[in-house]
Amino acid sequence: MHESAPGYDPAAHRRFAVGALAIFLLVFLALAWRPSYRADWLLENALVFLIVPFLVIGYERLPLSRLSYAALLLFLCLHEVGAHYTYAEVPYDRWCEALFGRTWNELVGWERNHFDRLVHFSYGVLVTYPVREVFLRVANARGFWGYLFPLLVVMSTSLLFELIEWGAAELFGGDLGMAYLGTQGDVWDSHKDSLLATTGSLLASIVIASVHAGLDRDFTREWNESLRVKHPVPMGEVAIERMRTNEELDVRGSDPAR
Repeated sequence: MHESAPGYDPAAHRRFAVGALAIFLLVFLALAWRPSYRADWLLENALVFLIVPFLVIGYERLPLSRLSYAALLLFLCLHEVGAHYTYAEVPYDRWCEALFGRTWNELVGWERNHFDRLVHFSYGVLVTYPVREVFLRVANARGFWGYLFPLLVVMSTSLLFELIEWGAAELFGGDLGMAYLGTQGDVWDSHKDSLLATTGSLLASIVIASVHAGLDRDFTREWNESLRVKHPVPMGEVAIERMRTNEELDVRGSDPAR
């Protein structure tokens, strides 16, 4: 049973989550039909096959907010578009030309397909709040740490994904490896992707902090309290000695003969 709270209707919340899942499954199935490169589509969705079931299974224990589910839904749908065409070949230029008579790259002066950059930036923008929600509700992160930890997660997972891309490209090689890597000849592609994810997360954090500062009267106090030193005694060897001493006391206390 989930606890009730002002503005939280468990039944309505479940309907929203189920609706978000249904929308994603429809998008997923539609874009799973005849993708440009089936092998690349499978690689691109390897993490999706893990993450979506994890969110479904974890709902009973940790239902996220509607805002978090909406953000994750939007990101996953963007990802599925990239997986269908491959990130380097999403035909947004063709769509733009059909609507406005000119390609997007012509309008802004781009020379490559930047859909991958859009999705990396969107990862930072859209995933930061769900991660922050988990840290606040599970790890009880507060103040400064409630903003730093999600940023670090986005940065580290972005780096991890770039390493996974590199490893997959080395493992599979050939056209499949290059399609999955999607550098389009840019030797700094992975660096730029990680920078965009970080920038997106920073912007999301600034927006979240601004909203909280305007609505939460305890924002400043909580921020300052999060930076206060709670344990003035150094750790390291001091903590080891304390644990060793406590262990000896526990052993003596459990043995009356000592």
